[in-house]
Amino acid sequence: MLYLVVFLGAGLGGAFRLGINELAARLLGIEFPFGTLIINVLGAFIMGLLTEYFAFRGGMSQEMRLFLTTGLLGGFTTFSTFALESVMLWERGQQIPAIAYIALSVFLSIAALMGGLAIVRLIIQAQTV
Repeated sequence: MLYLVVFLGAGLGGAFRLGINELAARLLGIEFPFGTLIINVLGAFIMGLLTEYFAFRGGMSQEMRLFLTTGLLGGFTTFSTFALESVMLWERGQQIPAIAYIALSVFLSIAALMGGLAIVRLIIQAQTV
């Protein structure tokens, strides 16, 4: 049953990823991998929210946790695409954009995760006062 839950979440996450990539390409162009950057930063932020929520509240079934984290966010975010796009930028002679993309992806994803953790902590603290 757990495999089915993860499978369904990953399919949904992959569909969301496709939609955001297409939207980013239309709005921002395809010269820089904005779609993957947005997806990975947003995914890290949501992971921070969920992780801290689970830590403080618990009460969510293992199936739902796996659906949201391993499934949905696992299918949504993509490290392999990030790596490929980094190399493609570099090989096209765009070393500065490649370095910027790598730095932004790592820094913003970690900052987004920390932001998600902080938001849930603030909400929990406000509810306990």
